[in-house]
Amino acid sequence: MPEPQHHRPPNPVPASAMGRALHALTAVIPALGEGSHELNLTADRPDGTGIITELNVTVAPGSVHVDRSAEEYMRFFTVLTFALEQSTVRDATLIAATSADRPRTCGWEVREGWLHPIDPADLRSAVTAHLTADEAASLVICSAPVLRRPR
Repeated sequence: MPEPQHHRPPNPVPASAMGRALHALTAVIPALGEGSHELNLTADRPDGTGIITELNVTVAPGSVHVDRSAEEYMRFFTVLTFALEQSTVRDATLIAATSADRPRTCGWEVREGWLHPIDPADLRSAVTAHLTADEAASLVICSAPVLRRPR
């Protein structure tokens, strides 16, 4: 008797994209260091619609706390996975804002299935366009750490 055939979705997300998304999160969070970080992920789809999702993470010595529900975390992780997979996302950026005495921001763009640092001058012009002059003056734009791509 033949074995039953399992139904597969027409275009499943490759496990490698899910692995890269997990690796990206485990690389980004320690690279940001201790503190409270807001991660904003924006993904533009080929049809012109966009998805924006965020994740708040607090890093302390020996611990990481995600300040969102499991459902919100899964939404962030899913959008990151599809952004890295690249078949349904045209452009994606991940911006990290760190709360401190003087807030700082850095960011990455998705290219070739991985996160690459955004030039600080480009990030400054994009981020400060939405801020008041006082907010923009107090913001420190940093170079995002280069993240090692998994093999």
